[in-house]
Formats: sequence, structure tokens, C-alpha cells
Amino acid sequence: MTERTSLWGLRLLAIFTAVVVWFFASGGKREKISEKLVDAAVTFNSPRGLILLDPVQTVKVRLRGPDRRIRNLAPYVVDVVVDLTGVESGQVDINLGEENVLRPDDVSVVSIEPNTLRLRIDRETTRQLPVLPRIVGEPAAGAVPHSPSVNPPTATVSGPSTLLAGLESVTTSPVSLDGHAFTFQERVPIVPPDPLIRILEPSVVIVGIQMDTPGLPPLDDAPSAGDAGPAAGNSLPAP
Repeated sequence: MTERTSLWGLRLLAIFTAVVVWFFASGGKREKISEKLVDAAVTFNSPRGLILLDPVQTVKVRLRGPDRRIRNLAPYVVDVVVDLTGVESGQVDINLGEENVLRPDDVSVVSIEPNTLRLRIDRETTRQLPVLPRIVGEPAAGAVPHSPSVNPPTATVSGPSTLLAGLESVTTSPVSLDGHAFTFQERVPIVPPDPLIRILEPSVVIVGIQMDTPGLPPLDDAPSAGDAGPAAGNSLPAP
């Protein structure tokens, strides 16, 4: 009788131990599950020679996972990556799935809004365009500005072919005439006419402004250093 009681005691102890082990082992699985909606940044892997005309910046991603993980989840650790390899120019629809979402391993994707991106893709081209200076302000009283010069007169730009096709020139940042009475030069950058257009070279030009000032000969008529005549110390008295 004692041996049977001892056997039952061992069995009960084994069952109790198994229950305790199961309880602690399943503790993580019994953690509360939560959901969270985040604005995830979208990154496009575009093939060389193609440009997105209207790239989507963010999409809304609903995530599900352990409550503690979800509550402490920062939006910047969730990214949506779109691979455009093999895509041609034109309009294309890209379907988004959980495979596009970079997130922690223990977090799953419930939904993506929108789950389809309609993109416009164009070919990247380059062109050589004239550079026109942007002149602003008024010179000093009486001073008269002439047509400005630009050196170099052209620049190489790059961008979507549809945008470059409609461009006839590019302009500089403003060159102010305010307070100027004499001929001057200024180094100024070329301003991209659109965020999708890049100025390749040169990015900076020299704008020259010739000024006519009352009481002074025009720049073209001013004597050069070689035409200044004999120096005062070398002049000879009249016979």
C-alpha cells in the first residue's frame, strides 16, 4: 500500500512539473496581441536611366504583434521597398504585399493602404541649354546697365525627357543691381527649374554687368593700360 501511494505521488509530481514547465514555456505565446497603424516611408529601387515623375512618399501599414513590441515600435523601423527592376517607361501599377515591408521578425503585416501604387516613369536624358541670368533691382542713380554676359553661356542638365523637351533655357539665382554704379561681375549658381532636373555642369556661372555712369567714358571707350600715354615723370618740356 505504501509502495502504491509512493508511485501515485511520483506521478502527481511529474504531472505538476509538466504543468509548471508548460505554463512558463507558453507565457510568451499568451502575451496580448496588439495592432498599430504606421506611416511607412517608401523607397524605390529604380533602374539606371529611369526616373519616377511622381514618387509616393509614404503608405499606411497596419501591423500586428506582441503588445510590448507594438507599443514600442517606432515608425522609422518600418520601411516599404519597391523594386522597379524590369519596369519600362510609361504608367505602371505596382502591387504591394508583406514582402515589401521591412519590419521586426515577430511583427506581421495586416494591411497596406494603398496596396497598389500607380507610377509614371520616364527616361532620363541630358541636354545642353543656354543660361539666362536673372537680373533684379535698380542701379545707382544715373547708372545705365547694358545686357548682361554669362560665362560659360550654356550648361548641361539632366532629367526626365518629357520635362527637358519643354525647356528652352535655365536661369541663375538673382543678380542684384542695387547700389551698383560701375561694371561688375558676380558668381551665381544655376537654379534647377524642377526638383527632378539636375544641373550637371557647370553648376555656377559668372554674370557680368556693364554699366554706363554719367561723367565716365563707356567701358569700350576707356583707355587701356597700353594706351595711357607717357608717364608724368617721363614727359619732356616743350622747346
